[in-house]
Amino acid sequence: MNSSLPLRQPIRTHSPIPLQNHKSARFKLQPSRFVNSSNQNCSRTVSFSPSSIPIQPRFNGSVESRTVPSLRVRVSSNDAQFGSSNEDCEPKAPSFREFITSERIKVVSMLALALALCNADRVVMSVAIVPLSLAHGWSRSFSGVVQSSFLWGYLISPIAGGTLVDYYGGKVVMGWGVALWSLATFLTPWAADTSLWALLATRAMLGIAEGVALPCMNNMIARWFPQTERARAVGIAMAGFQFGNAIGLMLSPILMSKGGIFGPFVIFGLSGFLWVLVWLSAISSTPDRSSQISKYELEYILKKGWKSFPMENKPKTNRIIPPFRRLLSKMPTWSLIIANAMHSWGFFVILSWMPIYFNTIYHVDLKQAAWFSAVPWSVMGFMGYFGGMWSDMLIRSGISVTLTRKIMQSIGFFGPGIALIGLTTARNPFLASAWLTIAVGLKSFSHSGFLVNLQEIAPSYSGVLHGISNTAGTLAAIVGTVGAGFFVELVGSFRGFLLLTSLLYFLAALFYNIFSTGERVNFDETAP
Repeated sequence: MNSSLPLRQPIRTHSPIPLQNHKSARFKLQPSRFVNSSNQNCSRTVSFSPSSIPIQPRFNGSVESRTVPSLRVRVSSNDAQFGSSNEDCEPKAPSFREFITSERIKVVSMLALALALCNADRVVMSVAIVPLSLAHGWSRSFSGVVQSSFLWGYLISPIAGGTLVDYYGGKVVMGWGVALWSLATFLTPWAADTSLWALLATRAMLGIAEGVALPCMNNMIARWFPQTERARAVGIAMAGFQFGNAIGLMLSPILMSKGGIFGPFVIFGLSGFLWVLVWLSAISSTPDRSSQISKYELEYILKKGWKSFPMENKPKTNRIIPPFRRLLSKMPTWSLIIANAMHSWGFFVILSWMPIYFNTIYHVDLKQAAWFSAVPWSVMGFMGYFGGMWSDMLIRSGISVTLTRKIMQSIGFFGPGIALIGLTTARNPFLASAWLTIAVGLKSFSHSGFLVNLQEIAPSYSGVLHGISNTAGTLAAIVGTVGAGFFVELVGSFRGFLLLTSLLYFLAALFYNIFSTGERVNFDETAP
């Protein structure tokens, strides 16, 4: 006899279950055979092998044994789960509407806004430096020194900031970071009127504070988003980072025309203070501490996300100094360092030199050159989100995390390398701008490669690991930006430097594909 019964009521230990064709009989389940489950959208059939089951009929107090050849019980996840199926029953993926209205979207939107302010505060000086140079009589080379003072601070803070992020969490450190860099931005007009050293100090302070931004972003996304959504979340956050360039460059001239040279510094500084108030009052460091999150979303993150990034309800008691020697002894770490260094090299070379490239090669005026070189950054923001969505889809379809990251990173490096070669062959500024847009757009796919990979190989040290790679990236940015000028003077051709950059893209992509992994790496000091 085969009996198949759908269970529609919650199963409790020792609760009786009726057998088909034995409506007047009942039997008892052994304790702990079934456990209560959360409300998940799945069900399974549990089969019992033929055995003797004690039956106690209602009309008689005696107990007799009857042999049942087989028993199949259909267990719905709305009622109960059998054995360890709580680990196997995957929650249903949220719809697009549920995703965009979720609490975690609010978190990543605030991160994107913070990164937009980060870049806007950074690039506003590139607009204000022209009238400041005229007012103070600075030479072009000294104006470059003033702008580079930002990198002095940015060079030293990512490692220390990443360590603090891993210890105190992204919410606290990001709040302090935005507050400090907004204060530095707000004080820039006063510093410029006071002395040159005060101006250099405030710009260095801006760099120190902004050094924690990307490690904090990585930490918060790792805590709030499952692995199958992290690339998309990074794409949203980095879109804010890219649009910050456009916001700063477009709004600064307007604000300067209305409020003088220092209008943008005051407005962007005050905007940062407002952001801090909203961040501290509306955002929680982890999902389990949020009072706004729905029960379904919390269960979804618990089920899908915390396996790779365990949440800690107890305060940390481990040492604050991370195992630097152990971190640097693993080749996956170096694959991320090389990738970040090459990413920053290409980013700052294109950002700093493309207007001059269009001016010298195609003889367009600097205003037109700025527009030709500005369009690609807007495209980069959209392409980064598309790359994140595609990356998450590949993982959900069953492709391994390691292969997915290598695919994204290959597109993000091989693509720009080929496009920059095409840029050197362009005969007019419109075709050159098209090649540049392709290069920068494909470059954004690396956000779903090495940038997400930081969270996966070292969840407990993602902040400091991001800080290490970011410091290497800053050094590469300085070398690339300064080296481009010397290369052009020595060789007499900027196209040659672009070809060199293409070659470095290819080599970095090969290195990443050989040594990277999407699996967690053991960085314990006691590990072999």
